[in-house]
Amino acid sequence: MSAQTFLIGLDYGSESARGVLIDAKSGAQVASHVHPYRHGIMTQALADGTALPPAWALQDAADYAEAAADILSRLGQGRHVTGIGLGFTASSPLPATAEGAPLSQLFPAEPHAFVKLWKHAAAQPFAATINRAGGDFLAHFGGRVSGEWLLPKAAQLAAEAPALWQRTERFIEAGDWLVWQLTGQERRSLGLAAYKAQYDGRHGYPAHLVPGLAERLAPPWPVGTPAGGLSAEWRARTGILGPATVAVAVIDSHVVLPAVGGVGSGTLVSALGTSAVHLYLAETFKPLPPGIEGVARDGSIPGLWCYEAGQAGFGDMLAWLVRTFPRGPDLAASFAAYNAGAVLLRPGESHLVALDWWSGNRVPLADSTLSGVLAGLTLGTSAAGVYRALMEAACYGARRVVELLEAGGLAIERVILTSGLARENPLLVQLMADVLARPVAVPDIAHGTAVGAAIHGAVAGGLVADYA
Repeated sequence: MSAQTFLIGLDYGSESARGVLIDAKSGAQVASHVHPYRHGIMTQALADGTALPPAWALQDAADYAEAAADILSRLGQGRHVTGIGLGFTASSPLPATAEGAPLSQLFPAEPHAFVKLWKHAAAQPFAATINRAGGDFLAHFGGRVSGEWLLPKAAQLAAEAPALWQRTERFIEAGDWLVWQLTGQERRSLGLAAYKAQYDGRHGYPAHLVPGLAERLAPPWPVGTPAGGLSAEWRARTGILGPATVAVAVIDSHVVLPAVGGVGSGTLVSALGTSAVHLYLAETFKPLPPGIEGVARDGSIPGLWCYEAGQAGFGDMLAWLVRTFPRGPDLAASFAAYNAGAVLLRPGESHLVALDWWSGNRVPLADSTLSGVLAGLTLGTSAAGVYRALMEAACYGARRVVELLEAGGLAIERVILTSGLARENPLLVQLMADVLARPVAVPDIAHGTAVGAAIHGAVAGGLVADYA
């Protein structure tokens, strides 16, 4: 490798996208950039003022392209880029034309034309209908789908906006859509298809659940495979040089695995962010333990089965308390004050018990309509006590996941904690270790999710042979 070459990793979260530039020879992070979405998360109204019903959560696909243009230009302009990878929050599907144009461009006042973010709880009744009907396609998903996933959202669109559904030629995850924009080729991700749309290699998608869904989907590609090179249009737009091979998209929580050493059997990686996702890797298949969300092979790390479980409310539950009852001039100062008070409390000292269902429950109930609990309040309850109770609730939610995995015969040999909260909140990490009653490892790596995406780009671009 004579000339200096680079990798770019893109991490698309719920409210912003982050990019990192990696020196391909040394692995060093050269630069990073964050781009907040222009329209954020639309829960009350569209940009034109159109009111939204309760429990809706939408985004504008144009924000994703705008973020990509900004990040890729800032990080890649004039540089020789070997590979580009991206992780994307999911399930966040959108309706599009056969050419990839989001229907929100054509129908800007129609809510169903926009991206339905993962936390779009209004699709849960359609998930319940699918679950009551049942089917073999649910075998790897505990007999149920979540309202967060693609199938219920397609069902909601078809039922509530049939005319728009007729105009929909592609129903596609936002991560796959962005890869399509960057390369000019529709290359769907096996990880997104398997975990969020119940695809399997023998039977394909369960497209019978929604009339006309089959022709609006496409066969997926395994993670680590190249979707294509950056298109001429995007090269001109960003100034990127070199092959710039774009990897197929990966679920944001899954994309971090190779960056933190989560590439071996018996490893549990817990990504602690706005929500929490727990990923267990195994070489050999065992039936899905009751309560765990799903399992698929080759959708996260090639050659391994990955069992997925999650907590819908984790960091955002703590952020809710800190924003609603601030204890400092800004969010960071308030968090510092809450942590300083909580670390002084002994276990049980506040006499509070909490249940971490602030955004519903994924494991073991898969119901986004459920709500949290805070019990034991007295006139002696302190703000720090409430904060610590919510932290403990989050940790016990993770412990429930571990208990279910082990009850299913999946031996956990190593626990890795990653993402923002793992690096930024030592008290939470200690509580997690105490509640799980086992050592936990926190890799010292900044922007781990975006770095993981860059590693996917390295594999797809042929820079390295495999993830290990």
